[in-house]
Amino acid sequence: MAKKKKEENEKPPVSKCPDNSAFKQQRIPAWKLTLTPQIVLSSFFIIGLFCLSVGISWIVATTNVKEIWITYSDHCSYCSQLRENSSNSEKSCTCAVTFPVKEKIQGEVFLYYGLSNFFQNHRRYVISRFDTQLVGRNVTTKESIQNSGYCAPFSVYNNGTPMAPCGAIANSMFNDTITLVYQPNSTSIIPVPLLKTGNTWWSDKNVKFSNPKPKDDLVQAFAGSARPPYWQKPAYALDPLDPNNNGYINDDFINWMRVAALPNFRKLYRRISRIQQFSEGLPPGNYTFVIDYNFPVSKFGGKKHVILSTLSWCGGSNMFLGIAYAVTGAAIVLTAFAMLAVHLKKRKPKKKFSFK
Repeated sequence: MAKKKKEENEKPPVSKCPDNSAFKQQRIPAWKLTLTPQIVLSSFFIIGLFCLSVGISWIVATTNVKEIWITYSDHCSYCSQLRENSSNSEKSCTCAVTFPVKEKIQGEVFLYYGLSNFFQNHRRYVISRFDTQLVGRNVTTKESIQNSGYCAPFSVYNNGTPMAPCGAIANSMFNDTITLVYQPNSTSIIPVPLLKTGNTWWSDKNVKFSNPKPKDDLVQAFAGSARPPYWQKPAYALDPLDPNNNGYINDDFINWMRVAALPNFRKLYRRISRIQQFSEGLPPGNYTFVIDYNFPVSKFGGKKHVILSTLSWCGGSNMFLGIAYAVTGAAIVLTAFAMLAVHLKKRKPKKKFSFK
């Protein structure tokens, strides 16, 4: 009797099967695309013509970009040999490269520096930074820099002084100084005004990088730390003329810290200020790059370039995407024509009905 009562009190096992509803059993009415020849062919033609038009527009816009490219490490061989010996790091070396501009370069003109055979994409190099330090925290905390594990061996000096900023990326920052001079004739020399701020992403300048407190006194903020070994100036003196372009929010520093994906790359250095005779761009005439040569590249077989370039709606001088779009669009359109020919040849004739 007790056994029978116990069996009545036991609950049946819970089923793990979904409810027998239209939603859970996937019986809700749904629309399904029927791939007819008309739909497939029209889709191929639309996509192909779109890619082809984008590619042609890209190529036309890119061909209108004017660019002057100078490999100045070849022209500054004396300075290059001087920088091969690290004992000459305190000696200054300046070289000049003169080049003609035959026709007016109209519109916004940008000045870039370029490096060849410099692998910023190396895994160990990419992670050699301390982001907590770059947003203004733990500037002089030796323990936090050592515990980060990424900055070594560019983290702390032998005497215990922490580096600010630490890491291989910051230590290898590009430090050549490039100025541009305009020579309309043989007697006059006019310095070209260059803008050194406003050359970074907004998110980098305002989110990813920030100076330590007190921000109004960077000398005190960086007290207890030292500059990286290869730097000639401390972080708070990168731009002595503009206090708002110093420390971790220096434009040149921020652009360098955004590592390049390929070993041959360019980074924005300056913009031409559109004032006086440069209000519409660069007028024709002779120009000279005056370069304070500091960054050594000969030991790893690198090259240094300086580039003057305009921009279009698709960026700088880069044909790759335009050619890729054009080739892809042409291939899709040709495929669509081939499919259309096969369809017209293989389609079944319509049946004729007769009423008797």
